[in-house]
Amino acid sequence: MFRLATMLYAMIATTLAGSLIVAALVAGYDTWLQLIVAACIGAVLAVPASFYIAQAIVKNVK
Repeated sequence: MFRLATMLYAMIATTLAGSLIVAALVAGYDTWLQLIVAACIGAVLAVPASFYIAQAIVKNVK
């Protein structure tokens, strides 16, 4: 399951980080620091999300 979660993390982290960067830009936060913070928050939030999704996939396969 860990290997599946790490593969999912690559996709989920980029999606969440990109979405949060777009949301920050729309909200008017346009400095480098604020965009990096938004990307880091997306990367951190992707960790539990990828494990949750991997767990759901493994349960449905068995």
